[in-house]
Amino acid sequence: MTSPADEPARERILGAAEALFAESGFDATPTSRIAERAGVPKGLVHYYFKRKPDLLEALVERLPDDRIATDGVVVPGDIAESLHRLVDVLDRKLDSSAVLSHLLWREADTHPAVLEALQARFERIIDQIRAVMVAAVPQCASRADVDSAAFLLASALSYRHSVARHEGEGSAGMRRELDFLAGALTAG
Repeated sequence: MTSPADEPARERILGAAEALFAESGFDATPTSRIAERAGVPKGLVHYYFKRKPDLLEALVERLPDDRIATDGVVVPGDIAESLHRLVDVLDRKLDSSAVLSHLLWREADTHPAVLEALQARFERIIDQIRAVMVAAVPQCASRADVDSAAFLLASALSYRHSVARHEGEGSAGMRRELDFLAGALTAG
């Protein structure tokens, strides 16, 4: 069994930075506190991360991989069930990093590289939702409607994970919304 001291110094520094930024905020956390919490000399923090904002950028990389294999969630002919499955998988992935995600979105306003990385993740979620809709029912609706539905669902997921802090409701918490989107896409 490994102890925290056995963990590589860079990882200990990132873990300490994540915890302290979540507790006190980025600006209120000096690198000396990060070094102390990580159990490393302050110079080692600066060895791995030249500037304090570099810590935030490295924390973005700690977010779980948000890519999902479409074939694992698509039910051919059933957009609603496909979206429920996708949301369940995304919920699990996003829940595993809720504190880190919230921290990064909070700091994105003053750190453009963090904002850019988070926006890229949001765009990937939109692309995945779009791909699931099209794979479930290729001729379900116009491209513009699919794009709008994908953006709306990605926005709702992002809101739930960054603000609402739901507990364990998964796609059941969005059942009506998912069914509404699926019905609207297949109605026309």
